[in-house]
Amino acid sequence: MWKEFKDFAMKGNLIDMAVAFVMGGAFGKVVSSFTDGIVAPLIGQLTGGVDFNAMKWVITPAVVGPDGAETAAEVAVKYGSFIMSFIDFLIVAFVMFMVIKAMNKMKKEEAAGPPPPPPADIVLLEQIRDLLKNK
Repeated sequence: MWKEFKDFAMKGNLIDMAVAFVMGGAFGKVVSSFTDGIVAPLIGQLTGGVDFNAMKWVITPAVVGPDGAETAAEVAVKYGSFIMSFIDFLIVAFVMFMVIKAMNKMKKEEAAGPPPPPPADIVLLEQIRDLLKNK
C-alpha cells in the first residue's frame, strides 16, 4: 500500500498540480495587493475619494456601554469588500485567460509542422493503385 501511495504522490501530474496551487496562492496575494494598493486608490480618486474597503450597509449599529466599551458588535453588510474581491477575481480571470490563450497558440504552432511522410508500404500501394487506374 505504501508503494502505491508513493507512486501516486510522485507522479508528475500531482507534483505539477501542487506547484500550481502554491503559485496560484502567491499570485492571488499579489493581485490582492495590487488591487488594494493601486487599483482601489485610483478608483477612489476617480469617484471622489471613495474608500471601497470602508463601504458598508450598517444593519444594526454597535452598542457602546456607559464606560465606553462596546457591548454589542456592529452588524453590517460589507459590500465594498465584495467589490474589491470581485475586481481581484476579474484580474485573475483575465490573466489566466491570457496565459491559456498563449499556451494554446504555442500548441498550435508546434502542431502546425508539415505532416510526416507516409510509410513506404503505403507509397507502394498508392503507386500500384495509380498503375491499375491507368490500364
